[in-house]
Amino acid sequence: MGAGWAWAVVAAMAATPGPQVVSPLVKIRPGEAVQGRRDARLSVARGECEATQVVLPGRVERVRVEPLALAGPGAALKPSVWRQVFVDVKTPSNGEGRSGPWPDALVPVEAPIQAPSGATSLPTVLYVEVCAPEKQKPGTYRGELRVKAGDAAPMPVPFSVEVQPFALPTTASLPTSFGVSLYSIARGHGLSPEAPEARELLRAYGRTLLEHRVSAHGLSMSPPPVRFENGKPVVDWRAYDAEVGPFLDGSLLPSGARFTTAEVRDNKQASTDAEKAAYYRAFVEHFRKKGWPAQLFFYAKDEPKPEDVPLVHAQAKRVRAAGGIPVLVTSPLDDALRGAADILTPTLNCFYPRPGPQTCRNVVPTRTLRGRLPKGAKVWWYQSCNSHGCNGGPPEDKTVDAAYSGWASYMVDHPAPLNRAMGVLAFSSGVDGELYFDTVFAYNTKKDPWTDVFEFGGNGDGTLFYPGTPARLGMTGHQPVVSLRLKHIRDGLEDYEYLRLLAELGDATFAQAAARRLARSGWDITRDAGEWEAVRQEVTARLRERWAQSEYVKRPGRQTPNSTP
Repeated sequence: MGAGWAWAVVAAMAATPGPQVVSPLVKIRPGEAVQGRRDARLSVARGECEATQVVLPGRVERVRVEPLALAGPGAALKPSVWRQVFVDVKTPSNGEGRSGPWPDALVPVEAPIQAPSGATSLPTVLYVEVCAPEKQKPGTYRGELRVKAGDAAPMPVPFSVEVQPFALPTTASLPTSFGVSLYSIARGHGLSPEAPEARELLRAYGRTLLEHRVSAHGLSMSPPPVRFENGKPVVDWRAYDAEVGPFLDGSLLPSGARFTTAEVRDNKQASTDAEKAAYYRAFVEHFRKKGWPAQLFFYAKDEPKPEDVPLVHAQAKRVRAAGGIPVLVTSPLDDALRGAADILTPTLNCFYPRPGPQTCRNVVPTRTLRGRLPKGAKVWWYQSCNSHGCNGGPPEDKTVDAAYSGWASYMVDHPAPLNRAMGVLAFSSGVDGELYFDTVFAYNTKKDPWTDVFEFGGNGDGTLFYPGTPARLGMTGHQPVVSLRLKHIRDGLEDYEYLRLLAELGDATFAQAAARRLARSGWDITRDAGEWEAVRQEVTARLRERWAQSEYVKRPGRQTPNSTP
């Protein structure tokens, strides 16, 4: 839940030039004053990643960073370092956004600097991230980041990281499903979708999402081939297993993390209702045999219009004939769709009543919503332009602009706490999962994502990556370039883990109160980095105490920290 600093009490830097260490909850833009400190102090749970920002003084043409190793009671921690790249926002997402350069892409430090057209005096900002493996020995780790800007002497930045005794689960506790597409990735990188390099790149994108606690749907979108013999499906799982198996069996990352969800891929070779049901049933049986614990689901017609209602009911009937696969429907609570959804998924703004013009046709809080759904049905949610506005730019009507402002948001030109807030809101609201339609949408347009990610009235809607081509990064191969927003989403999912773990250890009341200090509703979210950091410190202290008291119960055979050999 942040870098662990009490920013409310940090004074502005002295006039002496030098690197400033700034909270990751602050987006650093040209011409804006920042508050920082000379050294970095982070707190990280085992199984967690935390980061900070290092702002270099003056205009910097070339940057070099010496490898950093943090020494402590266990194996050395080796932080990763990126340089922030600015995207030029031409049309603000709404009245809360602003035009001009905004930091978002995180590129290798040695990548050539390519500023937005017309931009001058852009700050040079490094994003430094420390990840502690689940088995990392707790304690304090120290080291010194040495940054060389141009021909100047190396500038030292002292780092200390406190690795906490408690651990976060390797696989996310909150189910998610974010879209990603081989065909969009291939187009964004100038590759053929059939090229082996494109397939390898698809896995790299999926791996990156998994590293950020996010599960994906889509991928190649290719269903496993099927033929029918006497009405029984004979499915060729080889290509499917090669593609998705590593994400579902825990073999892709050293941590053993897995996707939490997987969508059923429909197949035109199954043409009748009976064949479709048999094909779906084969998915259930295949997952059972493989021992994959991910939640299978069927993604029904997206955001169904009134004329789509019969189709959704027909889809639900076929899927339920197979058994074991919940049907996900993206819609507010709607009597016309009653009984169709096993996972009802309204947009974020459909959960929180708000004065002024309504941006959802049926606003129902989570608890009320559960009471109006069949027993066992789950509630997910997702972000869309219904919360930031679908037209782009500040509406002339101030009441309309207010209705679309303040929401948790994945837009480039919105504050970092809004990018991060979904995890806290998921905990306090009690939703069961999060859907997001795409992470590479801008790749499949005629625009260059490096210069323009404006879609659906928002900057970055549906795009959380940038295409890391050799030409752009000055390297030999292709790679996904992550955004600051994806880092904030990851941090929000870690916030969820902190609060969930605290509740699991018997302190649910404290956890709920902490969550509501940060986000009182989906549109009333604390922007103050200092408050986020203060809540982080309090939750961490509470978790340390609860973990010490309960560890011997959680892990039989292990001694508690207070016991003697």
